[in-house]
Amino acid sequence: MHMDYKFAYAADNLKGSPMFNVLARAQELERGGERVVHFEIGDPDFSTPPHVTQAAVDALHRGETHYVNSLGIPELRRAIASSVQKDLGFEPRVSQVAVAPAISFIYFLARCLADPGDEIMVSDPGYSSYFSAFDFIGVRTAVVPTHEKNGFRLKAADIKKAITPRTRILFINSPQNPTGAMMDPADLREIFQLARKHNFYVLSDEVYAKMIYDMPHYSITTEDQCGERTILLSGFSKAYAMSGWRLGYAVAPEPVAEKLGLMIQTVISNVPPFIQQAGVAALTGSQQCVADMMSEYRARRDMLVMGLNSLPGVMCQKPDGAFYAFPNITGTGMSSERFSEHMLEKARVVLLPGTNFGPGGEGYARLTFSVGRSEIEEGVKRMKSVL
Repeated sequence: MHMDYKFAYAADNLKGSPMFNVLARAQELERGGERVVHFEIGDPDFSTPPHVTQAAVDALHRGETHYVNSLGIPELRRAIASSVQKDLGFEPRVSQVAVAPAISFIYFLARCLADPGDEIMVSDPGYSSYFSAFDFIGVRTAVVPTHEKNGFRLKAADIKKAITPRTRILFINSPQNPTGAMMDPADLREIFQLARKHNFYVLSDEVYAKMIYDMPHYSITTEDQCGERTILLSGFSKAYAMSGWRLGYAVAPEPVAEKLGLMIQTVISNVPPFIQQAGVAALTGSQQCVADMMSEYRARRDMLVMGLNSLPGVMCQKPDGAFYAFPNITGTGMSSERFSEHMLEKARVVLLPGTNFGPGGEGYARLTFSVGRSEIEEGVKRMKSVL
């Protein structure tokens, strides 16, 4: 008997991440015995540092396997506050800190601060999970274009044009996924004043803040120390190679943090305490692991960008941060989708079309250098052979 399933409006609008469609095709080829080069997923290829893993093991042996405060264990919230003070120059109150998987905060904060029909501004191109999360909860995504000629930096003047009476939140991501761009401090200061004037929040997604190559990091959250209009979002997945641990945090004005605690309590109860202890070890232990990874990422960045610029019809700027290259592929005469399909079918190289990150990604592709140098060399060689 055929069942005609009827879903709620929100479920019918679930898009998920387009990256996994590309990955599924690549895995199908691999099951057939093909050797595929992967440039699609931003997942560090390093192991989680041993002292971090050991902290979780020790916590398990101590029996830290029960319910804890939904906002996080005190040790981790204090460590996060101290880390913010060290990195950004201000120490938030522990009551401003909430712990959960970083990606869940995108949904939680949008749900806390915007109603259906309200608007949330994001950059275009921008992180694809923003778009799918906002569609799911019924808020309108207002895209703010960025341009290659400005290094894909989000500009205050463009944000000003996008503000309407329904604007509730601006999501910024610096360094940015997919472009690796970092925002200019002068623009960030102007954006903060716009947020005050027009009464919206700025959520600063800084999950790549420890992954910067050639310039200092400036956070808009220093303008009010997450006490009024700004909210800091970060996590452990990238800098500490902990993507599978699903551990992140938000620093927010206390009333917002309280609501986040209720949402965490309602949806996931709490992050397992032994995982939180790993976060404590990551923040309070030696940071040499981060420095070592960044040294390798810098070498890979330079190698991949040089390789991409050697390809006919391809031009690539060096990213300021993160571990993505975002080359301009218009000189190949192919659309972003066609370029991605061509590389997978003809070269067995997996990369993402720029349009996965918004309409402004047309004419571009995203490649991650969270793979070894030998993979980068092989991937560039294969791409060159089919252009």
